[in-house]
Amino acid sequence: MKKEGHPEYTECEISCACGHKLMTHGVMPSMHLDICSACHPFFTGKHKLVDTAGRIEKFNRKYKTAGSTSQTQAG
Repeated sequence: MKKEGHPEYTECEISCACGHKLMTHGVMPSMHLDICSACHPFFTGKHKLVDTAGRIEKFNRKYKTAGSTSQTQAG
């Protein structure tokens, strides 16, 4: 087997854009993340509620007239 065939496995510092840092082991000396469990809304409990009722009403208003005109043309 060849020597020096595997990368060196050392400590790795993972840093997030929010400033949270984590030490682990890996083949890279450091990694940078855009989002982590310390700042992600799913893990922090700061969810945003999407107004689905407003979207449904908007869809119904938009296609309400289209449905009534197609029925009059067919009948």
